[in-house]
Amino acid sequence: MGEGFVEGLVQGAWALLLCGPVLVASVAVTVFVVRRRALAGGNGPTGRSDQLFWDLFLGAAVAAPALLIPTLISPWTGLFLGGAGIAAGIAAGVAAYRATPKYLARRTAREDHRALESAHLAAQARHDELIARWRRYELDPACSIDYPALTDVRTPETSALIKAMRQADELRAAPHRGYPDAVTSLGATLAAAEKAAGVPAEQA
Repeated sequence: MGEGFVEGLVQGAWALLLCGPVLVASVAVTVFVVRRRALAGGNGPTGRSDQLFWDLFLGAAVAAPALLIPTLISPWTGLFLGGAGIAAGIAAGVAAYRATPKYLARRTAREDHRALESAHLAAQARHDELIARWRRYELDPACSIDYPALTDVRTPETSALIKAMRQADELRAAPHRGYPDAVTSLGATLAAAEKAAGVPAEQA
Protein backbone atom coordinates (compact mmCIF):
# COMPACT_ATOMS: atom_id res chain seq x y z
CA MET A 1 0.00 0.00 0.00
CA GLY A 2 2.87 2.31 0.80
CA GLU A 3 4.47 1.68 -2.58
CA GLY A 4 1.20 2.44 -4.34
CA PHE A 5 0.86 5.67 -2.40
CA VAL A 6 4.40 6.72 -3.30
CA GLU A 7 3.87 5.74 -6.92
CA GLY A 8 0.67 7.77 -7.01
CA LEU A 9 2.52 10.78 -5.58
CA VAL A 10 5.26 10.44 -8.19
CA GLN A 11 2.75 10.17 -11.01
CA GLY A 12 0.80 13.06 -9.59
CA ALA A 13 3.96 15.15 -9.32
CA TRP A 14 4.80 14.49 -12.96
CA ALA A 15 1.26 15.35 -13.98
CA LEU A 16 1.50 18.53 -11.92
CA LEU A 17 4.78 19.54 -13.55
CA LEU A 18 3.46 18.86 -17.04
CA CYS A 19 -0.08 20.17 -16.77
CA GLY A 20 0.39 23.04 -14.31
CA PRO A 21 2.22 25.35 -16.74
CA VAL A 22 -0.29 24.48 -19.48
CA LEU A 23 -3.18 25.49 -17.21
CA VAL A 24 -1.57 28.77 -16.20
CA ALA A 25 -0.50 29.58 -19.77
CA SER A 26 -3.96 28.86 -21.18
CA VAL A 27 -5.58 31.23 -18.69
CA ALA A 28 -3.00 33.96 -19.37
CA VAL A 29 -3.26 33.62 -23.15
CA THR A 30 -7.07 33.60 -23.07
CA VAL A 31 -7.18 36.75 -20.94
CA PHE A 32 -4.59 38.41 -23.18
CA VAL A 33 -6.48 37.59 -26.39
CA VAL A 34 -9.84 38.70 -24.99
CA ARG A 35 -8.34 41.91 -23.64
CA ARG A 36 -6.55 42.65 -26.92
CA ARG A 37 -9.71 42.20 -28.97
CA ALA A 38 -11.68 44.37 -26.56
CA LEU A 39 -9.13 47.19 -26.84
CA ALA A 40 -8.87 46.84 -30.61
CA GLY A 41 -12.66 47.07 -31.07
CA GLY A 42 -14.28 46.55 -34.47
CA ASN A 43 -16.49 43.76 -35.87
CA GLY A 44 -19.62 45.18 -34.20
CA PRO A 45 -21.34 43.90 -31.01
CA THR A 46 -22.46 40.64 -32.62
CA GLY A 47 -19.05 39.89 -34.05
CA ARG A 48 -17.34 40.66 -30.73
CA SER A 49 -19.75 38.36 -28.87
CA ASP A 50 -19.07 35.51 -31.27
CA GLN A 51 -15.34 36.05 -31.07
CA LEU A 52 -15.47 36.20 -27.28
CA PHE A 53 -17.31 32.87 -27.19
CA TRP A 54 -14.72 31.16 -29.38
CA ASP A 55 -11.80 32.69 -27.49
CA LEU A 56 -13.20 31.43 -24.18
CA PHE A 57 -14.09 28.07 -25.71
CA LEU A 58 -10.59 27.52 -27.05
CA GLY A 59 -9.07 28.60 -23.74
CA ALA A 60 -11.33 26.18 -21.86
CA ALA A 61 -10.53 23.40 -24.34
CA VAL A 62 -6.87 23.69 -23.32
CA ALA A 63 -7.37 24.39 -19.60
CA ALA A 64 -9.92 21.64 -18.92
CA PRO A 65 -7.69 18.69 -19.94
CA ALA A 66 -4.78 20.25 -18.04
CA LEU A 67 -6.95 20.15 -14.93
CA LEU A 68 -8.73 16.82 -15.51
CA ILE A 69 -5.73 14.66 -16.44
CA PRO A 70 -3.93 15.09 -13.09
CA THR A 71 -7.23 14.56 -11.28
CA LEU A 72 -7.72 11.19 -13.01
CA ILE A 73 -4.15 10.15 -12.18
CA SER A 74 -4.30 11.26 -8.56
CA PRO A 75 -7.31 12.93 -6.91
CA TRP A 76 -5.06 14.67 -4.39
CA THR A 77 -2.90 16.03 -7.19
CA GLY A 78 -5.98 17.20 -9.03
CA LEU A 79 -7.27 18.93 -5.92
CA PHE A 80 -3.93 20.63 -5.34
CA LEU A 81 -3.61 21.58 -8.99
CA GLY A 82 -7.14 22.94 -8.96
CA GLY A 83 -6.39 25.25 -6.06
CA ALA A 84 -2.93 26.21 -7.24
CA GLY A 85 -4.14 26.52 -10.82
CA ILE A 86 -6.91 28.90 -9.84
CA ALA A 87 -4.50 31.07 -7.85
CA ALA A 88 -1.79 31.00 -10.51
CA GLY A 89 -4.35 31.44 -13.27
CA ILE A 90 -5.78 34.50 -11.58
CA ALA A 91 -2.29 35.93 -11.14
CA ALA A 92 -1.40 35.19 -14.75
CA GLY A 93 -4.72 36.58 -15.94
CA VAL A 94 -4.22 39.81 -14.01
CA ALA A 95 -0.69 40.12 -15.38
CA ALA A 96 -1.90 39.52 -18.92
CA TYR A 97 -4.76 41.98 -18.43
CA ARG A 98 -2.37 44.69 -17.31
CA ALA A 99 0.28 43.92 -19.91
CA THR A 100 -2.05 43.90 -22.92
CA PRO A 101 -2.42 47.71 -23.30
CA LYS A 102 1.37 48.11 -23.11
CA TYR A 103 1.83 45.40 -25.72
CA LEU A 104 -0.71 47.03 -28.03
CA ALA A 105 0.88 50.43 -27.51
CA ARG A 106 4.32 49.06 -28.43
CA ARG A 107 2.92 47.29 -31.47
CA THR A 108 1.12 50.44 -32.61
CA ALA A 109 4.31 52.44 -32.10
CA ARG A 110 6.27 49.96 -34.23
CA GLU A 111 3.64 50.09 -36.98
CA ASP A 112 3.61 53.88 -36.88
CA HIS A 113 7.41 53.94 -37.09
CA ARG A 114 7.42 51.60 -40.10
CA ALA A 115 4.74 53.71 -41.81
CA LEU A 116 6.75 56.86 -41.07
CA GLU A 117 9.92 55.32 -42.51
CA SER A 118 8.05 54.20 -45.64
CA ALA A 119 6.53 57.65 -46.12
CA HIS A 120 9.97 59.21 -45.56
CA LEU A 121 11.60 57.05 -48.24
CA ALA A 122 8.82 57.85 -50.71
CA ALA A 123 9.16 61.55 -49.93
CA GLN A 124 12.93 61.36 -50.45
CA ALA A 125 12.44 59.87 -53.91
CA ARG A 126 9.92 62.57 -54.79
CA HIS A 127 12.24 65.22 -53.34
CA ASP A 128 15.09 64.05 -55.60
CA GLU A 129 12.81 64.24 -58.64
CA LEU A 130 11.76 67.79 -57.82
CA ILE A 131 15.34 68.96 -57.22
CA ALA A 132 16.49 67.42 -60.51
CA ARG A 133 13.58 69.14 -62.26
CA TRP A 134 14.47 72.52 -60.79
CA ARG A 135 18.21 72.17 -61.52
CA ARG A 136 17.46 72.13 -65.24
CA TYR A 137 16.63 75.81 -65.00
CA GLU A 138 19.82 76.50 -63.05
CA LEU A 139 22.35 74.31 -64.88
CA ASP A 140 20.98 74.08 -68.44
CA PRO A 141 22.02 77.26 -70.29
CA ALA A 142 19.05 77.05 -72.67
CA CYS A 143 16.56 76.79 -69.78
CA SER A 144 18.32 79.61 -67.92
CA ILE A 145 17.94 81.88 -70.95
CA ASP A 146 14.36 80.89 -71.68
CA TYR A 147 13.10 81.03 -68.09
CA PRO A 148 15.32 83.40 -66.08
CA ALA A 149 12.59 84.03 -63.51
CA LEU A 150 13.12 80.53 -62.08
CA THR A 151 16.57 81.53 -60.80
CA ASP A 152 15.63 85.08 -59.82
CA VAL A 153 14.82 85.14 -56.11
CA ARG A 154 13.26 88.59 -56.53
CA THR A 155 10.33 86.83 -58.19
CA PRO A 156 7.77 86.00 -55.44
CA GLU A 157 7.09 82.51 -56.75
CA THR A 158 10.81 81.71 -57.01
CA SER A 159 11.42 83.11 -53.53
CA ALA A 160 8.68 80.85 -52.16
CA LEU A 161 10.25 77.93 -54.04
CA ILE A 162 13.66 78.53 -52.45
CA LYS A 163 12.08 78.67 -48.99
CA ALA A 164 10.21 75.42 -49.65
CA MET A 165 13.44 73.78 -50.83
CA ARG A 166 15.25 74.89 -47.69
CA GLN A 167 12.49 73.58 -45.44
CA ALA A 168 12.41 70.19 -47.18
CA ASP A 169 16.21 69.91 -46.97
CA GLU A 170 16.16 70.61 -43.23
CA LEU A 171 13.61 67.82 -42.59
CA ARG A 172 15.18 65.26 -44.93
CA ALA A 173 17.90 63.88 -42.64
CA ALA A 174 15.71 61.70 -40.35
CA PRO A 175 12.11 60.41 -40.52
CA HIS A 176 9.87 63.30 -39.56
CA ARG A 177 6.13 63.63 -39.94
CA GLY A 178 6.51 67.06 -41.50
CA TYR A 179 8.87 65.93 -44.26
CA PRO A 180 6.30 64.42 -46.68
CA ASP A 181 4.18 67.56 -46.31
CA ALA A 182 7.25 69.72 -46.95
CA VAL A 183 7.99 67.77 -50.14
CA THR A 184 4.38 68.14 -51.26
CA SER A 185 4.62 71.88 -50.63
CA LEU A 186 7.87 71.95 -52.60
CA GLY A 187 6.15 70.32 -55.57
CA ALA A 188 3.32 72.85 -55.42
CA THR A 189 5.65 75.86 -55.19
CA LEU A 190 7.80 74.53 -58.05
CA ALA A 191 4.73 74.16 -60.23
CA ALA A 192 3.62 77.68 -59.29
CA ALA A 193 7.09 79.10 -60.09
CA GLU A 194 7.15 77.31 -63.45
CA LYS A 195 3.72 78.65 -64.30
CA ALA A 196 4.72 82.19 -63.33
CA ALA A 197 7.88 81.89 -65.46
CA GLY A 198 5.86 80.81 -68.48
CA VAL A 199 7.07 77.19 -68.65
CA PRO A 200 4.66 75.17 -70.84
CA ALA A 201 2.80 72.49 -68.92
CA GLU A 202 4.23 69.73 -71.11
CA GLN A 203 7.80 70.79 -70.24
CA ALA A 204 7.23 71.11 -66.50
